[in-house]
Amino acid sequence: MNGDPQETMMFKLKKEVSDTPRDILLGVYQALEEKGYNPINQLVGYFISGDPTYITSHRNARSIIRKLERDELLEELLRFYIEHNRNR
Repeated sequence: MNGDPQETMMFKLKKEVSDTPRDILLGVYQALEEKGYNPINQLVGYFISGDPTYITSHRNARSIIRKLERDELLEELLRFYIEHNRNR
């Protein structure tokens, strides 16, 4: 910057985590793993009960998982499972 008040400054905000179901699930899984939890058990508890306290607040995972409804996340899991196991 040369000090010219008419000069336009550019900046970019770094996105923390994508809002896609895939990225949300993988990010939350990683946060749970880092904190020493069994991510599968914790996610199942969250999906069954809807209680966000099953998800750690580490890396903002609790807020991130709530960006989408539980049914949207379950749809992604089921879709992935079926697509990768259909022809076995």
